[in-house]
Amino acid sequence: MMEASGAPTDALLHQPWLPVSIGGCQLLAKSWFGEAAYHVLLTDMHCVWEEAMDSGAIEKRAQELNRRLRAPVKAFFSHLCEVVQPCLSGGDGRLGGGAQFSLTRQEDGNVTMKLKSELAGLPFYWEFHCTPAPVTVVCVQLVRPLLAMSRLLQRQVEQLGGLLVRKDAEIQDYRENGAALSRERLQTDAFEEQTYREDFISKALPRLCSEQRDALGFDSDLQRLYAAVVAHGNARTQKRKLSEEDEPPAEDPELTSSLGGSVSAEDGQEDAAGAKMADRPTVQQSLPAPSGPAERPSSKPKKKKVVGLFR
Repeated sequence: MMEASGAPTDALLHQPWLPVSIGGCQLLAKSWFGEAAYHVLLTDMHCVWEEAMDSGAIEKRAQELNRRLRAPVKAFFSHLCEVVQPCLSGGDGRLGGGAQFSLTRQEDGNVTMKLKSELAGLPFYWEFHCTPAPVTVVCVQLVRPLLAMSRLLQRQVEQLGGLLVRKDAEIQDYRENGAALSRERLQTDAFEEQTYREDFISKALPRLCSEQRDALGFDSDLQRLYAAVVAHGNARTQKRKLSEEDEPPAEDPELTSSLGGSVSAEDGQEDAAGAKMADRPTVQQSLPAPSGPAERPSSKPKKKKVVGLFR
């Protein structure tokens, strides 16, 4: 595991959860790959696993798995990123170029992802050794943002329900003043919120629970909502820190909500709670911010690079 010092602030937190399929297993994954470091999170909604590696740990494991490899990390890490990132970004687990990516659940509760690919004409092996993540990581990366998203969507539903009630009143006023529908099929019943809610839950919940893919599915709308909640919480935190530098420190009131977005002026109290969501410890990385693929140290013709990587 890599140390937290020197890591980009909230690098992994800003990455969305994506539905992936690895070795026939349906999972949610989020990952961050730096210049010569990475941090990966996986969950099947029963457990959350993670692995964070810095340059030194990557070099050691690469030599253990590839005995003939004698190249620095930057010489092969870009290859690792090119092969693995598509699979951890919503891919179906099938890789090009004859590469293979599999997942195995260990008896001790850990998860191992094995990669076999080709680098400079020779086999290249890599393994991700993911262990159960600490509770603090699970809360920061999954629980708090999901609770904030849930509350935000609940507010949206409440506003839409109120809008439908007002629309029904408007339609009724038209009818009382002689207006009539030109097509009978457009006729709708008046909106009854409690009846609608009970009917929706009774029909939608069994279907959602029976479809595992839907239960794990973070579609594009949910990914954008997740990103908005996280970004808003971090913006509030940064603003708060700047104000604390100019003012004497004051004890903050106890916050009980983790909502990271606001819907109206009356929701100020819940909106402020989004700051606390980002105030708690977050997962730290230990290397510089992501950059483009690392260049190989040698500028010799391609045919001679084989000697530079493997001996």
